[in-house]
Amino acid sequence: LAPRMAALKPEDEAALLALKSPADSATLPFLLRAQLASAAAWSPNPKAPPLYLDLPVGDKQQQVLGQWAANAPLAFIPQYVAGLRRYNAIALDVGDQDSLRFDTAKLHEVMDSYGIANSFEIYPGTHVSNVAFRFQDFVMPFFSRNLSFQGAR
Repeated sequence: LAPRMAALKPEDEAALLALKSPADSATLPFLLRAQLASAAAWSPNPKAPPLYLDLPVGDKQQQVLGQWAANAPLAFIPQYVAGLRRYNAIALDVGDQDSLRFDTAKLHEVMDSYGIANSFEIYPGTHVSNVAFRFQDFVMPFFSRNLSFQGAR
């Protein structure tokens, strides 16, 4: 489930590199904001203000894409089996029209092969279909059932 990085048009790369604050990103089109979100998750950099992330552009493109690949769940599961087994619950869902459906199904299969308890559901729709409904009727109830704060300080 590593983010897929299409080659950016020069003007899109320039727009990303020109950002001076997180607030500036609000003016970007969705796909460029998605690139920023991917970089924040997959290639954070505490020494790269103001966004504190590395983008897969210019001289850093191959290095950052390597980080993204190394941080992909399908790549790191074998390293974290014991930790993943400690979770009370893991749930995966994906739309039947989502380009991530095959990777998500594979992630479910890999977790099953390691004996990592998880649930997996394919719902009708795309990556963004009925997001509010999915959160209200599935995500929040899942957390309500499975989060435990016993022993938390």
